[in-house]
Amino acid sequence: MLAAALAGVALLSGCGIRTTSVPVDAGAAPSRVPCRLSSPDSATKALDGIEVDVYLVCASQLVTVDRTVPVPATTSDRLLVARALLDEVQSPPPADERRAGFSTAVPTSLRVTGGHRSDPRGTLRLSTQPEDLSAEALAQLVCTYAESDVLVSAGTVVLGGPGNYAPRGYLCTTETKARPQDVPTLGAVELR
Repeated sequence: MLAAALAGVALLSGCGIRTTSVPVDAGAAPSRVPCRLSSPDSATKALDGIEVDVYLVCASQLVTVDRTVPVPATTSDRLLVARALLDEVQSPPPADERRAGFSTAVPTSLRVTGGHRSDPRGTLRLSTQPEDLSAEALAQLVCTYAESDVLVSAGTVVLGGPGNYAPRGYLCTTETKARPQDVPTLGAVELR
């Protein structure tokens, strides 16, 4: 009996995970949420508009979903595209996406306008300072905008807030998608 108890203790202590006094960042916890959708039903897609990728939060990372936005495919109207994409990224995901674990952090009160007269070309101004948004909301918006050639200027998405602060350039990188709390910022944009 004693031998069986000792064997049980030895078996349990040998699980292979060692304790450590140093904090270890092992990334997001595993999730049973698939972050995948069944193939889209082409009959439910809008006939007018362009297909775009919109970034939503799923399992602590950014994942794209397909959307059709009511914007002519030939448009170069930056503000029209920016507003259509903002509408999509801030709208609550439909039921099938919610069941798959998708959500959005972008507030429904957020608005976008064109840049100030003194801003670099390509600047978009938000109704809230970008830095005041949650990191996930800012990452969703930056990565969604970065998918549009019309909204990218010199490889970055240039965003400012409602005040007179200089706009900043933001990048959507692989790291941003994996860890949306870390949105790369290039600093105040000096380009004209």
